[in-house]
Amino acid sequence: MHKNMPAKLTAAFALCALVSACNSTPTTSLYLKGSMNDWSTSTPMTQDGHIYQVDIVLPKGEHQFEIADQSDTCGTRYGSDIAERLKLNRDYASNACHEEQPFTIKLFRQASYRITLDTSESNAALNIALSPKKPVALTPAITKTCPSWDGGEVTFSVGGAFAEGSEVVDFYSGNIATVANGKLTMTPAAQSRGLMLLEQANHQPSEFSWDNASVYFVMTDRFNNGDPSNDNSYGRTQDGDKEIGTFHGGDLKGLTQKLDYVADLGMTAIWITAPYEQVHGWVGGGNNGDFKHYAYHGYYVMDYTKLDANMGTNEDLQEFVDEAHARGIRVVFDIVMNHTGYATLADMQEYGFGGFFNKDKSPAELFGTEKWTDWKPKGYESWHDFNHYVNFTDENWMNWWGKDWIRTDIADYDDPGYDEITKSLAYLPDFKTESNKVVDLPIFYRNKKDTNAVKIEGYTVRDYITHWLSDWVLEYGIDGFRVDTAKHVELESWAALKTRSQQAFTEWKQANPDKVLDDNDFWMTGEVWAQGVARNGYFDSGFDSLINFDFQNEDAEKVMNCMADADEVYQHYASKINTDDSFNMLTYISSHDTKLAFGNMTRNLQDQKDIAAPFMFLPGAVQVYYGDESARSKGPSGSDPHQGTRSDMNWGSIQGPRADLLAHWQKVAQFRKRHVAIGAGQHQRLSEAPYVFSRTHNGDTAVVVWAGKL
Repeated sequence: MHKNMPAKLTAAFALCALVSACNSTPTTSLYLKGSMNDWSTSTPMTQDGHIYQVDIVLPKGEHQFEIADQSDTCGTRYGSDIAERLKLNRDYASNACHEEQPFTIKLFRQASYRITLDTSESNAALNIALSPKKPVALTPAITKTCPSWDGGEVTFSVGGAFAEGSEVVDFYSGNIATVANGKLTMTPAAQSRGLMLLEQANHQPSEFSWDNASVYFVMTDRFNNGDPSNDNSYGRTQDGDKEIGTFHGGDLKGLTQKLDYVADLGMTAIWITAPYEQVHGWVGGGNNGDFKHYAYHGYYVMDYTKLDANMGTNEDLQEFVDEAHARGIRVVFDIVMNHTGYATLADMQEYGFGGFFNKDKSPAELFGTEKWTDWKPKGYESWHDFNHYVNFTDENWMNWWGKDWIRTDIADYDDPGYDEITKSLAYLPDFKTESNKVVDLPIFYRNKKDTNAVKIEGYTVRDYITHWLSDWVLEYGIDGFRVDTAKHVELESWAALKTRSQQAFTEWKQANPDKVLDDNDFWMTGEVWAQGVARNGYFDSGFDSLINFDFQNEDAEKVMNCMADADEVYQHYASKINTDDSFNMLTYISSHDTKLAFGNMTRNLQDQKDIAAPFMFLPGAVQVYYGDESARSKGPSGSDPHQGTRSDMNWGSIQGPRADLLAHWQKVAQFRKRHVAIGAGQHQRLSEAPYVFSRTHNGDTAVVVWAGKL
């Protein structure tokens, strides 16, 4: 919640909403139009279903543009929903009938950019990214073709990866062959899409290593509901509409119930959204305030020392961690140190902070309900409009976190800065983790009787937060953290968090010797927006890996269409990652903050099958987003395109063709799990057609064969 949050739809959009065309998918051709430097003011876009796309070379500088049909028709005239410059690699909701607000972007170098418009929702999503890199031909006369396969047996060289006369098993089909004259002849399994996964007949699975981790990322609330009795904790309710931003009921018990599924998929770690207590109430969701938005995703912390009641109890968490460990699955918490959650009506009432403009009426009279959080917008209002009642200059706001803890442009708090560390990200109150000032507990904790936080003499904001987060490690044996918004917190805080968490992990192991899985250290990976495969200062400040944004944006679609084209990527990643013991990446094809592969890059179940192997065999660690393996579809988004990436897990549709898809992902991921060399090893291409490569690491050898396209 924020006094400057957008409150209403633009007049142009409100008028256009009366036209039926505004909510329909365009069937006419769309064009990129604008005042860009040195390029045509009307460039046609290609169409694939609901997706419109164009690659165009743009010079350095600021550009404004719209996407529309030739006649600029309302409903197919897309402009911006926000009065700010766009950033690369992010989805933005658009206004299908804009009049005054074109898209604006400032580019810092001339390059080819891919502009994509997804019109599957009424608020179509616009994304701008660098165009995917194209392989460079050696000479203009050479054209690289993708290997083809006739469906029969394949003869290929194993290049010395397996000794002459040794028996080799195709893990996918179970077929066995003997190496003769350095070659094998085998037939890929019918459902394999031409894939063979080769290992020695007597191979023993590798021990776990974070270098080869397969991390299953679950948005807990959207995965599986194990305890419906906690679905409406703290008075949270559904919205009775599309439930875009409400709690759906997933919890820790639900996770525990599905651990066999995660293990069968071949995953070696599970990353869950932050389970600690979130703000209790809602805020207006999306740019247009068109849905009620709770902190179901775990990024709006209220109390680091308590489990959120929607997630379950301490006993539920202990059972989940123990059962995951019993299956060899490490547990990773999503954590946030950059910001707290917005203030909500529910929390203002419960903990006594904030104020209202109208002093002559009680809040119950203002809102027409005893519980402030039960307010609903009238027909002409949005969910943002509760802000109109709130006085953000009231001195009672100082009874919230307190000036020592956060910066925000509310009341007498210090204003946010303009740099990455002190800025207010999405208007969220920014923690003063960089401050050396000794502080007391947050002020509103005095009215929060159930907090486990206690005052510790001499502690700063950084000390408290790192202490609270590492306590989850000490108590439950949490194996790692995925750090949100890492670039917006100073490196010293991350180093402090890693040190405390490692100490806590060591103490937990000493206190629980019967539960210890191995001698691995505490693990930490982080989100540094737009990070590629490059080492930087984060690796000297506690991070074992960072999330890799490049693969989804630049390479995934290319290698899906032809796995042989992955070799250049494999060579590059292996040369960077596997030659430096202190450097690793966590690569994904789908994300809650960008887009799903299915429905965007992959258009059908065969595409979703074809991306599995080239993705899962990347050097380094990989992150599978729940439903990658089952082609989970995008959900409703409203005016926030990211919401659709967080749809409910599609348990009810994993049958028939989707069951075949799941079985394929299981085979590929289980093979990765069996071979540490896949993620950590030396890469060598053995053949171009069929495409064959080996990975070797400390005596472990794996060979992957892709016969080609059928």
